[in-house]
Amino acid sequence: MPTARTAAPLDLASVEEVLRPYDEALTLPGDAYGSEAVFDWELRHFFEGGWMCVGREADLSLDAPGDQAAIQVGRQSFLLVRGDDGEIRAFHNICRHRGHELLAVGEHRHQRAIKCPYHAWVYGLAGDLRATPRFNLEVPRDRFPLVGSRLERWHGWLFLNASGDAQPFDEWMGNAAIAVDGYDCARLVRGATHAYEIAANWKIIVENYNECYHCTEIHPELCKVTPPDSDLAYPERSDGVWFGGPMELLDHATTMSLTGESLGVPIPGLPEPLLRRVGYVALMPNLLISPHPDYVMTHRLVPLSAGRTWVECSWYFPPEAFDHPGFAPDYAREFWDITNREDWEACESVQRSVTSPGYRPGPFSYWESAVFTGQSVIARGYLEGRLTPPDHTYIEGVGRGLAGF
Repeated sequence: MPTARTAAPLDLASVEEVLRPYDEALTLPGDAYGSEAVFDWELRHFFEGGWMCVGREADLSLDAPGDQAAIQVGRQSFLLVRGDDGEIRAFHNICRHRGHELLAVGEHRHQRAIKCPYHAWVYGLAGDLRATPRFNLEVPRDRFPLVGSRLERWHGWLFLNASGDAQPFDEWMGNAAIAVDGYDCARLVRGATHAYEIAANWKIIVENYNECYHCTEIHPELCKVTPPDSDLAYPERSDGVWFGGPMELLDHATTMSLTGESLGVPIPGLPEPLLRRVGYVALMPNLLISPHPDYVMTHRLVPLSAGRTWVECSWYFPPEAFDHPGFAPDYAREFWDITNREDWEACESVQRSVTSPGYRPGPFSYWESAVFTGQSVIARGYLEGRLTPPDHTYIEGVGRGLAGF
């Protein structure tokens, strides 16, 4: 069902303080992070009403026709199915008879049809109604197919629009491919994954990811391999619902690891400049992509409540790495697990504070350009009822540190 677009249940005058010139703007009000009413509104308008990443196609166990998986998107669940034609389709996880879930969320199965476990109605892999056993009345099957949902593939990741009325996917992504061009992401193989549950709002995690103002204070390991002030710019400004920027490696480092050494191999065909860079890109609302010279790391966020977020961190390597002598993904996983946990501690501290009566919005540093971009996207979303690309007029004329724009 299309989303009824409304303004968020917030002090909108305080929200509008974010949308001032960069050197005058103030951060979002505390209720944006602590209010369950705001969180419910975000689920409806940002997550269900936009394009949410539901995972990477290769990781979802949907390899053969008949493979099925049930997933959660916002407050709704969906059934992903690999059809006989090889395509993956998404359906609302609801039987057309009495509404029973076709498969429990989080479960997988393989069968040649979709069968409801309640009254055994049977659907084809394309969602068409095939059988209504013991119903005793004639059912016009063409009237009761499964309800489909919009599903798109992008560089190996799958994105779903639960409401059915988000902007066209190409408009949503815009020119985000400039952040992953050359890495051949769909070809990479997952070498490690780690799940975290963090006592912080999902936006605090995105904001922390998009600035290195804090790096010298809490990330000693990171600062040994990349200078915190090395923020660079992509060749084009974002014209999709994304933001971020690359950073340089120090001279001795070939990747982000505890020693700066890679135990893998460079991603084949990667252009020379990218062998000295690491990217940090937020694809709103819930996928963070960090391309490295030898692997790509992602954080996929699933908000659980106003103050809790589940995060899946995964590391993807070129297939050639697994044949390289001495290769093990731990050199990347261990480095980022240490860094992640340092970040989660900081995020949880911020969460405790933004829900306090003593919290007041503060200013943005030039180090926090991408945080400002993200908050301005959120602020406009609160006013308009949907996420849209950054409005770059807010930061015209501002000095250094604007890689995130």
